[in-house]
Amino acid sequence: MLIKRQPNGIDLPFSSEITPREIFESRRDFIKQLALGPIAGGALAEMALREAFAQTPGAQKLAAKQNSAYVVMDKPTAFKDATTYNNFYEFGTDKADPAHHAGTLKPRPWTIAIEGEVKKPMTLDLDALLKLAPLEERIYRLRCVEGWSMVIPWTGYSFAEIIKKAEPTGNAKFVEFTTLADKKQMPGLGSPVLEWPYVEGLRMDEANHPLTLLAVGMYGEVLPNQNGAPVRIVVPWKYGFKSAKSIVKIRFTREQPKTAWNVSAPQEYGFYSNVNPDVDHPRWSQATERRIGEDGFLARKRKTLMFNGYSDVASLYTGMDLKKFF
Repeated sequence: MLIKRQPNGIDLPFSSEITPREIFESRRDFIKQLALGPIAGGALAEMALREAFAQTPGAQKLAAKQNSAYVVMDKPTAFKDATTYNNFYEFGTDKADPAHHAGTLKPRPWTIAIEGEVKKPMTLDLDALLKLAPLEERIYRLRCVEGWSMVIPWTGYSFAEIIKKAEPTGNAKFVEFTTLADKKQMPGLGSPVLEWPYVEGLRMDEANHPLTLLAVGMYGEVLPNQNGAPVRIVVPWKYGFKSAKSIVKIRFTREQPKTAWNVSAPQEYGFYSNVNPDVDHPRWSQATERRIGEDGFLARKRKTLMFNGYSDVASLYTGMDLKKFF
């Protein structure tokens, strides 16, 4: 079990203590100088500014208290690695594409519609979301289905706060998350790799679990565009693609949602997608993983932990065949 409190009162580092930002600040200043120089208005300056904005969107700080009940003991991934190695197909399929192209995303103004089987349907803007509950910092693992993992300090609050606000009816069995699909902002939408918009979903008890996080920041700052700005879900015991980014609609439903990867390749991506070392992807093993920034391609890989180490969630699946419901 890796949902641990800090041992013996020893404080773990806050996000601001994890990775120096000087390299990013100096790089951003250099790019600004380029934009103000002779090439201002040129293609190079525009490209450089777009990339800089994608990687450090103003570095707006978020005040949050670290919740030590949700802190893994692993060393956090460096900010640079966490923001330049991403899956966000709306900006391209290469891991470096989101950091290069997500500067076109406009995270403000932003609203999220909450609808479906609820007593109180509503539309919340970003400021209302930020005030809905006290922000917390939680350090979670994130494990991707492709076999790599990270450890990230997230800022947000339990998604259960949204559920309480909306007051689901007795008919609500699932929660469906729909993400932004705007070709003007997201060049990757021209690719037929998935059906757009990107849709994900959780069972109601999964959505209500205290680990399920509505995230608005990471490393003590607002979410970078390439990491799902301005608001995303983080479900740490499931593979990373279940944690929908840039959410614009939350719908409570009677029926299980048709989720993006399950629709695209149902033989490879099940609805539940729990981290499970005993269930291989049809094209590769899930028994081990590579920690980004620490484990090189030639380094010995780590063993994958059941539910990514979050054993508290096992009770959600009592009696279920997790090889059948993968």
